[in-house]
Amino acid sequence: MYIVTRIIVVLVLALFALGVYVRLAPSHPEDWHDLPSGLEPGDGEGRAVRVVPAEGDTLGRLDAIIRDTPRTRVLAGLVEEGMITYITRSALWGFPDYTTIARQGDQIVLFGRLRFGKSDMGVNAKRLDKWLAQL
Repeated sequence: MYIVTRIIVVLVLALFALGVYVRLAPSHPEDWHDLPSGLEPGDGEGRAVRVVPAEGDTLGRLDAIIRDTPRTRVLAGLVEEGMITYITRSALWGFPDYTTIARQGDQIVLFGRLRFGKSDMGVNAKRLDKWLAQL
């Protein structure tokens, strides 16, 4: 019984340490405030890309919608610069997802991706689609 209790305690402490790391790991703008070239619209493992026409103040309107999203904050960039990167954290564990939106010519590109793991179970795609539906 002692060994089982000890294993449970170690597992609980490991889970706690993982949770602390996920929430406190630094997010450096130089690592995440980027829009890779050649992004194609669609969903991938742990990522999603959407492209919409840039009509009027589309970037500014999207910025307002995104800033109003719970657990979301700006990591870097401004509407005036034409590119902004946001961090949105999951409710329970606080896993960070990064979304970069940028004006490229007559289009707005939205690129959402996870930081930890391999699959986001479609969360980034759903988030991008929700924002675009609100637009």
